[in-house]
Amino acid sequence: MPLESPLVLSSPHIRHGSNAGQPITRRDGVLKVTGKARYAADNHPPGLLYAVLATSRIARGRVKSLNVEAARSHKGVVEVMTPANRPKLAQDPDERSNPFMFRMDALQNDRVRYANQPIALVIAESLEAATEGAVLLEPQYETDTARIGLDAGDSFVPPAVGMGAPAEVRKGDVDAGLEAAATTIDATYETPTQFHNAMEPHAIVAAWDGERLSIDMPSQGLEFARGRAAGLLGIPPEQIHIRSPFLGGGFGGKGFVSGPQLLAVLAAKMTGRPVKLVLRRDQLYGPFGHRPPTRQRVRLGAARDGALTAIDHHVRTASSTYDDFFEPAANVSHALYASPAIATTYEAVRNDVGTPTFMRAPGEAPGSIALESAIDEAAAACGMDPLAFRLRNYAEVEPISGRPFSSKALRDCYAQAAERFGWAGRPVAPRQMRDEAGFLVGWGVGTALFPALMFQAQARAIVKSDGTGVVETGAHDMGQGAWTALAQIAADGLALDIDQVVFNAGNSDLPDAGIAGGSAHTATAGSAIHNAGADVIAKLADLAMGDRQSPLYGAGNQGVVARNGRLHRRDDEARSERYADILVRAGLSQVEGSGSVAADPAAPSNWAMYAHGAVFAEVKVDPDLGQVRATRLVGAFAAGRVINPRLVRSQYYGGMIWGASFALNEQAIVDGRSGRVMNADLAEYHVPVNADVVSLEALLVHEDDPHVNALGIKGVGEIAITGTAGAIANAVWHATGIRVRRFPIRIEDLLTS
Repeated sequence: MPLESPLVLSSPHIRHGSNAGQPITRRDGVLKVTGKARYAADNHPPGLLYAVLATSRIARGRVKSLNVEAARSHKGVVEVMTPANRPKLAQDPDERSNPFMFRMDALQNDRVRYANQPIALVIAESLEAATEGAVLLEPQYETDTARIGLDAGDSFVPPAVGMGAPAEVRKGDVDAGLEAAATTIDATYETPTQFHNAMEPHAIVAAWDGERLSIDMPSQGLEFARGRAAGLLGIPPEQIHIRSPFLGGGFGGKGFVSGPQLLAVLAAKMTGRPVKLVLRRDQLYGPFGHRPPTRQRVRLGAARDGALTAIDHHVRTASSTYDDFFEPAANVSHALYASPAIATTYEAVRNDVGTPTFMRAPGEAPGSIALESAIDEAAAACGMDPLAFRLRNYAEVEPISGRPFSSKALRDCYAQAAERFGWAGRPVAPRQMRDEAGFLVGWGVGTALFPALMFQAQARAIVKSDGTGVVETGAHDMGQGAWTALAQIAADGLALDIDQVVFNAGNSDLPDAGIAGGSAHTATAGSAIHNAGADVIAKLADLAMGDRQSPLYGAGNQGVVARNGRLHRRDDEARSERYADILVRAGLSQVEGSGSVAADPAAPSNWAMYAHGAVFAEVKVDPDLGQVRATRLVGAFAAGRVINPRLVRSQYYGGMIWGASFALNEQAIVDGRSGRVMNADLAEYHVPVNADVVSLEALLVHEDDPHVNALGIKGVGEIAITGTAGAIANAVWHATGIRVRRFPIRIEDLLTS
C-alpha cells in the first residue's frame, strides 16, 4: 500500500498527558454486560429476510443435483440461490490480485473443493422456513477421493510462506555446525489443524437502497472489506457502508470478506429486501480459514558449553487445492537464539480443505512450540538448566540478519518471571517432584516472541469551540479494548481529559484504521490518531500565534505547548489560552486535522523489531490416568510503551490461555475419507475453561523503544501464546520424563505400560 505521508515522530506542540498509561476500565464494558452492545446479528431492519446456507457434505467432486423446487415451494421460502441463478459478479471470486485477497467460493460453479463449502442459499421469511428449505434441497453428489492430511499427495516447495517470505533461508553452514557439535538433537514435532472459534459466529445483515449497499458484519479490516466487496460487485467503494462497532472475537478469521457473506449481499440484491445470514457453529469449519497442520523437523547442534552451533528447522504443511497460504512456522527460528548457522526450509501438500489463513500468532504459535521443545531437549542433553541454556544462547542481535534489535528486554523478562515463579532450585532431572496428593509436578519455561508490526492508517481529529474534542478512525474492537486504548491516545493527542473527547470508530465512513491483526492495531491506528491530534494542535497554535489579541501572539520562535485544553508559551507558561477562546475569537465552530501513518520502509533494513517475553509453567499430572492440568502460569513480557496496563494484562491472559489450549486441548479431527471435521462444535472441539488454567499472572516489564513507532508501542495480543505453549509442553516432560512431540498432548501419550 502506498504511503500517504511520513510518520510524525513528535510534535513540538504536544506534551504527553496523563490518559495513556492509566488502567482505565473498558469504555464499552457497560454496554456489553448489559446486553446493549449491538453486534451484526442484532440488527433487524424492516422487511428482513433470513438466509440459511446449504453446505457440501463431501470434500471433493461436484453437486450433481439439488431439489430446488421442493425447497422453493416450502411455505415461507422466498428464493433459492444456486450457481444457476446467482446474480452475476463484476469480478471472478477466484481472482486474486494481492496477498490479502483470498479466493472464495460463491456459487460460481457446481464443483466442490472442500467439506462445508457453500452449495446453495435459501432465503425465507423466517429462520425456521429457511432452515427447513435447506434440508429439502437433498443434494446429490459425484464424489472423488478426498486428499486429506500431511501425507496426502506429492509434496512441493511453496513459492512463499506467510505473506511472501521466502521458503528457504540460510545463514552459515548448518551441516558443518551439526558435525562439529558435541550434542545434537534431531526431533520431529506435529501440530494439528485448528479453527478460530470466536464466540460470535460470522454473520451479515445486508440491505440495498438503489445502488447503495449497507452492511452490518464483523470485520477486522473495514476498508479492506469494502474494497473487496466493491470489486466483486462492480460498484464504487463509496457506495458501500459497513458497520462493525463490536466483534465477538476474530483472531484472524474475520479479516476478509467470505463467500457466505458475499452470497447474503447478492441475496439482498436478488430479493430487493434486507437479508440476514448467521452461520451455524459447524458451518464455520471450512469457508473462513483455519490454522493448518504442521510436521516440523528441528535439528540442533550444541558445543560442550551449551552454545548452539546450528539450527535447522524444516516444516511440512498443507494448503488448499485452489489457493496458497503456507504456515510460516519455521521463521520463528530466525529471531530467537544465537547460532552461527541457521536454515529454515519448507515443503507443502495440497488438501481438499478450505484455504488456511491467519490464525492468532500465525507461524509463531506452531513454530515456537516445536523450537521451544527442541531447545529444552538440547538443554537436557547438555545437562543444563533450561533457563541457563536459553541465557547461554541469548541473541544480542537478530540471529538470521545481524540487525540490532530496536529494543530487547528479554533478560529482564526471564529474571522477573523466574523470581516470581520460584524457579531457583528446580531439579534438572525429570520426575523428581510430587505434590501432597501424589501427582507428578513439572516446571517448564518457554521464550515468547512476536514481531512488532505496523500497517497503514488514517485518522481525523477535531477541537470544537466549547473546548471538547472528537477523534475518528474506522478502528475495530474485537474485545481487546481498542475503544478504550485508542481513546486514551486520542485524548492525549489533543491534550484533553478522556471524558472531554468523543471517540468514534467501527464504521467504514470514517478514516481507514488499517487491519486489526498482527498485534499491530494499537500501534497503527494509535499513531495515526496521535498525528491527527498533532495536526489540530498545530492549527490552533497558528491561529493563536497570529492573533494580536491572543496572549500567545508572536510566540512563533519559542513555540507553544498544549496541556489540559490550553496552549501555553514555552518561554512563559503563565501566558496561555483555552482552545475555546482561540476558536471563538477566530469565529470558528471547530478546527479539524488529519493524520496518517505507514510503516517506515527504511526500518526493516535498520532494526529488528519484536516484542519479547518469558513464560514459566507448572503442571500436575496424574501418574495413573495421565491427566494433565496447568496449575500455574507466570509470564513476563516487554512490549514497548503500555497504553493501558489493565487491558494489556487482559491480552496477556488471553494469549496464555490460548497457549495452554494449544498445548493441551485444541485439535480439529478431520475424517480422512470424507474430509469433514468430526468435532465441529464447542462440545468436542476443546478449549480451556476456568478450571483448566488455575492460576495466571502476567508481569509488565518496562521497555522504551525509540525506533518502533512514534508512540513506542508494540503489540500484545499474540506474543503470550508463543511462550506458553512450549512452557507447558516442557513442564509435562519435567513432570513425567516423557517427551511428547505431537500436540495437543493426549492422555495416551503419557500412559506407560
